[in-house]
Amino acid sequence: MLLVAVSVSLLIGITVHEFSHALAANRLGDMTATNLGRLTLNPKAHLDPTGTIMLLVAGFGWGRPVPVDPRQLRSGRRGMALVSAAGPASNVVLALAFALLFQLGLVTQGDFSREALRTLDPMAWATIVATYSVLLNLILAAFNMLPIAPLDGGGILMGIVPRPWLPAVARVQRFGPFVLVGIIGFSLLSGVSVLGFLFEPVLDLAARLMS
Repeated sequence: MLLVAVSVSLLIGITVHEFSHALAANRLGDMTATNLGRLTLNPKAHLDPTGTIMLLVAGFGWGRPVPVDPRQLRSGRRGMALVSAAGPASNVVLALAFALLFQLGLVTQGDFSREALRTLDPMAWATIVATYSVLLNLILAAFNMLPIAPLDGGGILMGIVPRPWLPAVARVQRFGPFVLVGIIGFSLLSGVSVLGFLFEPVLDLAARLMS
């Protein structure tokens, strides 16, 4: 049951994240995502098959990247940076919105034990969905802001670096997927979570927002 609550929180974050990419591209003149039906808050339009299986099995997944045609964006490279930034920004907004529920006292750090979840206690479910929505949306934002392709941070970097640096940065970014796999592989094999160190400030922020 806990996995269901976590999956719901992550599903909301992924859906809004990908929708925000499509919306930003639409506003900047690129209709590619809109024409492909991605300008919607329907989760089915954004879920990747493998990411969906991982979401159901492991409680963590990912969405299908929103297609963007940089040639159609009004602001060129800067436009691409804005489209890339829209996803993480939306996750921050979502995290703050769910944190506001705690600040207003609409949900509290109450009982969301296994027994409470098993008996479908409404407050327990509301609390745990809100808790993980704050936590996972902040993690999604932080992870996607890493300046490594194909993450959003890589797109932002390509949009803001001086033009003379573009060829060199583009060459380095080609190795981005291998860097990500290396980080994850090292963490699994060594037991040392590299991303855990990076996300520790994020976890501290989430705790403060809900206190």
